[in-house]
Amino acid sequence: MAGYTDAPFRRLALEHGAAWTVSEMLLARGFLAGDRQSTELGAPYPGEPNLVLQLFGDDPQVLHDAAAKAEREFAPVAIDLNMGCPAPKLAGRGGACLLQTPERAYELIRAMRQGTSLEVSAKIRLGWDENRSLEVALGLEAAGVALITVHGRTSQQRYTGFADWEAIAKVAQTVQVPVLGCGDVLNVEQYFARLETGVAGVMIGRGAVGNPWIFRQINAVQSGQSGVGTQGVASSSERAQTALRHTQLNIEWYGEFHGIRQLRKVLYKYFPDQPDLHPALKRVNTRSELETVLHNLNISL
Repeated sequence: MAGYTDAPFRRLALEHGAAWTVSEMLLARGFLAGDRQSTELGAPYPGEPNLVLQLFGDDPQVLHDAAAKAEREFAPVAIDLNMGCPAPKLAGRGGACLLQTPERAYELIRAMRQGTSLEVSAKIRLGWDENRSLEVALGLEAAGVALITVHGRTSQQRYTGFADWEAIAKVAQTVQVPVLGCGDVLNVEQYFARLETGVAGVMIGRGAVGNPWIFRQINAVQSGQSGVGTQGVASSSERAQTALRHTQLNIEWYGEFHGIRQLRKVLYKYFPDQPDLHPALKRVNTRSELETVLHNLNISL
């Protein structure tokens, strides 16, 4: 998830029980050229387990070489091709644009598989402006993907409307490789409801931003420690402590100046029921300022 699933957030998600995580998407060409930003987006934190590295691009040779470099330098457990990002800035360079030319996408998958010994997966949407998910999924399967993640919207929908989980389920029923579904999974109840559609698993993106304990809650239900529907909202104290933990991880990774600014778009999401707090959280510059904001609201740290 661009702008969110950096090393600090992935670490926080794993600490709260995520099974595995996916990096922000790396521009394959920039990564090969040694571009600092592209490299930092995929760099694992020391000892990071279960990382899937996501690449985007539209050139088979570049993606072949980028997959090889990623395996060599970052040691992920798998490599994913982004075919789902709808951002206009990616026009003609990969992402969801590949849904307009799926044959090109299949060629990219084959090239990536030749470049790495790791499993290669793909993240798609239902289509560009209409549902072509079955056609694309079958083509990806034939090209050799080990897994397909389907977001239940077209690229043109971006994040409007609702994810079509019936369409995702049809993909899962059609191909032999595991299919993960994603889209509009914001709580434990929605997770288990989506799992009943027949997908092999559910990927959680926006639902974990400011809410990383969703993974722990899911694990508690699966292990029989609690039931679906018994998971309450985390206390203000737990939210504050988790926000501070996220802040500290960001500072350690980026330094305080950049780490705090990068996190402003996330901090307020830890407190959805306290909108009066949001403006102050979007202005903090240091960890000390964040602690002061929370103390002034009598939130126990």
